[in-house]
Amino acid sequence: MSSPGPQGLIAFADFEKVDIRVGTIVHAEAFPEARKPAFKMRIDFGAEIGEKKSSAQITEHYDPKTLLGRQVMAVVNFPPRQIGPFMSEVLTLGVLDGQGAVVLIGPDQAVANGARLM
Repeated sequence: MSSPGPQGLIAFADFEKVDIRVGTIVHAEAFPEARKPAFKMRIDFGAEIGEKKSSAQITEHYDPKTLLGRQVMAVVNFPPRQIGPFMSEVLTLGVLDGQGAVVLIGPDQAVANGARLM
């Protein structure tokens, strides 16, 4: 039997509280005011949630032009977070590669904006 991850076990009910949705990036631009290189993005989560803003430190693997139209996963029910002059409304999800750069997480097939991670 494998052991739990470094954070320990949680109840399934705790996982259900985290609202992770699919959205499509509709706008991306450099965020020069950020302390670490980052982009500011607007992500469309469909009619129920609408467009939300997010800042992400993803400049190693992406540029604003290639981000447009890309579907990503994001936590949509964290409180907004002020990042310099920008209010980030959702947490865009990614994992670190071998060099510590962020690789975005998203569906491998097109799905409806707003679809919830099950």
